[in-house]
Amino acid sequence: MPNGAEKRDIKSLLPEELSAELTAMGLPAFRAKQVFSWLARGVRSFDDMTNLPKSLRESLAERYEIPSLRMLRKQISALDGTVKFLWELPDGESVETVLMRYKHGNSVCISSQVGCRMGCAFCASTIGGKIRDLRASEMLDEVLRTGIEAEAEISNIVLMGIGEPLDNFDNVVRFLRLVNSPEGANIGMRHISLSTCGVVEGIDKLAELNLQLTLSVSLHAPDDETRLKIMPVDRAYNVQSLYDACRRYFEKTGRRISFEYAMIRDVNDTPRHAGLLVKRLRGTGAHVNLIRLNYVSERGLQPSPEERVREFEKTLSDGGVTVTVRRRLGSDIDAACGQLRRGSYRE
Repeated sequence: MPNGAEKRDIKSLLPEELSAELTAMGLPAFRAKQVFSWLARGVRSFDDMTNLPKSLRESLAERYEIPSLRMLRKQISALDGTVKFLWELPDGESVETVLMRYKHGNSVCISSQVGCRMGCAFCASTIGGKIRDLRASEMLDEVLRTGIEAEAEISNIVLMGIGEPLDNFDNVVRFLRLVNSPEGANIGMRHISLSTCGVVEGIDKLAELNLQLTLSVSLHAPDDETRLKIMPVDRAYNVQSLYDACRRYFEKTGRRISFEYAMIRDVNDTPRHAGLLVKRLRGTGAHVNLIRLNYVSERGLQPSPEERVREFEKTLSDGGVTVTVRRRLGSDIDAACGQLRRGSYRE
């Protein structure tokens, strides 16, 4: 490797790419499988790959780097055992990851960007805008480090943390293939959910890949008049274009769409909004997940009263739309995504 040349991120390489590179170094095929297996276990140094000859470890260290996250803060909910991590990235930036414990297994909610440029009015993650995309290796390390630090086996992944996944499309798809690899974490696509605020081109590109993951759409309003007030993305992709993209996704993949709907007091929680949502979604097979808004002091928006959430739920259910109210987890540990990262800046 030439002096001063930048080292490659070995953790972002797919198994076939790693095999090709190591074969080009004159190594047998089984070495790539060994290296990939170590990386999938979360090792931070080539020295930890104890079944490799020392000379090979040194040669790999000269060519490649193993990006690794450093834990800055860990919060554990006394209410439900939810664990929230603040990670420092190799360049000093930070992101959040949340481990949620359920009876069916442990889910990890990961970030896909440092910050976000979508500007949703109720979200702490977008305050300050987008700084950069996360690499596939950094998203993978969110999963691996969370499992290690929490001593938990991860069975499900949700891309619903800081950032818009479809605004970082190529890195996110590479991450999905890495974490799904049978030689790695081997987490099935049907155990992975990806949440988007409605990037229509990204939804169509994802549909073409037919990965069989669950697509969650952050809708939060059934009409353009309301959605424009809280989600600037509606200027580029209006509600009708978003519904049309979701229909195409369902037709291509056969996977039911989940619509996320944060209940915001006197903004999107009226009987009129509930009726519009029924009109839009009845008969589509879609599922609506009502979310009690997490209060963000910089935003000032208030969560809907509990009785209004239940009335909204009843209207949807009576109208033939499948609906649930999301159980609030980690409400005592900076529950809203982005709050822990923002708090670290203020200290």
